[in-house]
Amino acid sequence: MRRDDLLTLQVDGTKGSAVAGLRDCVIQPYEATPRAVWNPDIPSPINYFENWTQVPGGEEYDNAFKVQWELFLRHVVKNEPFRWGLLEGAKGVQLAEKGMESWQKRAWIDIPPLETGDD
Repeated sequence: MRRDDLLTLQVDGTKGSAVAGLRDCVIQPYEATPRAVWNPDIPSPINYFENWTQVPGGEEYDNAFKVQWELFLRHVVKNEPFRWGLLEGAKGVQLAEKGMESWQKRAWIDIPPLETGDD
């Protein structure tokens, strides 16, 4: 597993592998994957990182936490609209809790709508 970034997601398929990080994504087709022949008497002569190919042209994104914090401060200081209220925060907490429940049960689970009291 490559550890080039703070977060990496590796997907292995029958035609190759991909590793996506926070900023970059690299792929290694099956044909370019080196075949290791292990000889315990010598160091491996294979550079396992050289056959990965950078996926071109990803869009640059700013730090999402910073952007949302700046929008909140603009809301407070300049009274500009802020689209995330208490209900959206509750949905985020619910999603995190349901994610943990799904992990514990090792199964897909439904996420019910939150009761808003407006009914």
